[in-house]
Amino acid sequence: MRDKFDIVVACDSNRGIGKQNALPWRLSTDMKYFRDLTSSTPLLTEGKRNAVIMGRKTWESIPPNFRPLKERYNLVLTRNPNYSVPQGVFRSPSLDEALEFLSGGPVDRVFVIGGAEVYKQALAHDKCGLLYLTEIRAQFDCDTFLPEFRGFFQLLSCSEVMQENDLNSCVKVYEFNYPEYLSSAEV
Repeated sequence: MRDKFDIVVACDSNRGIGKQNALPWRLSTDMKYFRDLTSSTPLLTEGKRNAVIMGRKTWESIPPNFRPLKERYNLVLTRNPNYSVPQGVFRSPSLDEALEFLSGGPVDRVFVIGGAEVYKQALAHDKCGLLYLTEIRAQFDCDTFLPEFRGFFQLLSCSEVMQENDLNSCVKVYEFNYPEYLSSAEV
């Protein structure tokens, strides 16, 4: 496993990420981007897979016929030691313990994929690397939001604007600036 993990998220113009444990939009191009990003590994890492770490609510929000996410190790964060997950899916009580567990396996890249509380922990973690953010240029009625991050991340790239279902979106890639985060936390 690499030293860093990455974050993948889609949000609206108010950083809304969901409503009632579901996505408030349907963008098949973003779902394909998510699947390709989180499941692709370089040829040099034969025998390895990527891992996705998600909170229990995010796990439960995935339609049962799509769980677990194929071609990736799935790890569910829950403080409930009796929470049942299918065979081949892993469970961990914390992000740090999940990262430690994955460090010993045939894992290429690790992606944190939600939800809000897990994003909050991941965005401030010293092992956070890149943030892959699909920015949907509209506002939705959301009850769950991505924490503010822009002060501690540097924009590396932005895709062309894509249009689907009368929605404009783009993919932005940010890099976590941990020294900047530390200096602000010390104030």
